[in-house]
Amino acid sequence: MITLRYYKGTILSGSFHLPHSVWDSTLNSYKALGMYYRDALNYLKESGIPFQDKVMDPVPCPNLTADVTPRGYQVDALYSWEDAGRRGVVVLPTGAGKTIVGILAIQEVNAPTIVVVPTIDLMEQWRRRLHSAFSVDVGAYGGGEDTIGPLTVATYDSAYIRAEELGNRFPLIIFDEVHHLPSPGYSQIAELFASPFRLGLTATYEREDGLHSELPRLVGGKVYERKVSEMAGEHLAPFKVQRLYVDLTGEEEEEYRRNISTFREYLAKSGLRLRSQKDFQRLVIMSGRDPEAREALLSRNRAMEVALNSSNKVEALRKILSTTDEKAIVFTQHNQLVYRLSKEFLIPAITHETPKDERSEVLRGFREGKYRVIVTSKVLDEGIDVPDASLGIILSGTGSKREFVQRLGRLLRKVEGKEARLIEIVSRSTAEANTSRRRRAAL
Repeated sequence: MITLRYYKGTILSGSFHLPHSVWDSTLNSYKALGMYYRDALNYLKESGIPFQDKVMDPVPCPNLTADVTPRGYQVDALYSWEDAGRRGVVVLPTGAGKTIVGILAIQEVNAPTIVVVPTIDLMEQWRRRLHSAFSVDVGAYGGGEDTIGPLTVATYDSAYIRAEELGNRFPLIIFDEVHHLPSPGYSQIAELFASPFRLGLTATYEREDGLHSELPRLVGGKVYERKVSEMAGEHLAPFKVQRLYVDLTGEEEEEYRRNISTFREYLAKSGLRLRSQKDFQRLVIMSGRDPEAREALLSRNRAMEVALNSSNKVEALRKILSTTDEKAIVFTQHNQLVYRLSKEFLIPAITHETPKDERSEVLRGFREGKYRVIVTSKVLDEGIDVPDASLGIILSGTGSKREFVQRLGRLLRKVEGKEARLIEIVSRSTAEANTSRRRRAAL
């Protein structure tokens, strides 16, 4: 009789050649990636082949009944996932309660579950929500913690490192911010886990590099989606997006023009047109062997640094903050500007360099009203839950639609009487204006 076993992220089937399996002479067995465990079961059952299943070794788990009251669209999302065989991705705007969909899925499967998240802040947020919903101890891998429970939350980095060890302990795996999953390395989490049931959650399914095409293989395709425009006003806070133009100073404009001219002259000389991310990546590759391409790329970066960090942006921010008492998040592209603003305006800063304890203290102070404004780079695009934050100010950012939607999403959790505002401060007559137009296309 065939016996299926789990071994370091793979499914062993002895001398029986299952679909997706290859022969491993060292193990003297056919083996397939853990993600094909469910396919192996289906194949053997449909073929009427007798077998023993010794793959899963689930964490001991009590009955999981959740204390939550879902909204109708969250139940619809769950049903769509169920209809797809308990596999697939649910796409909901930030603030629409993706966590509730995950909790409903855990209750439905009623089995040990691991939730994989991109940041420590999100790990702690999920732990609080799961403990509140199910009244069970919640394990964690990440941020110095290393505990397993019937419900466990792990960062992508920790899940990647521990995939071979944890891959057969949880029948359900939930990938929060699932657009991270197809990244090189992280995709191995999905490949090595044997979890037959898989749920992806995100506000932004598409990736600019096109790797979201891997999601159907790794976790399942898109099974449910609601857009920001469909939900604003009813389930999310109403919002408006404003664009505020500022001029470069004379000195800044001279430096910008000098550097952007060098960049454009190289493009014209080389016949290279930057119409997509792939075209830009091609230029980066060329810069590794062509000194002129390298100088052009450096000139472009210097020009953008001037546009993104212009002094008049800081003055525009000063004016905005002096005329409102709203709770606000200031977003920038680079840490250098974060620290400059933090020092000049005496407001807390959070970057990827901020220690865990300090970051937790700042976020707690922001939630409790001790701080009215915080400034951050990309690290808070995901993972911060501040229902009463109503003002976002983008001093600088990329043209990424995902980044724009995530920053807007920080403001959209519905509170009675709240109207959210997202203000972009853009340097006039620079390439940043095109960057702003590209990201706003997300709406």
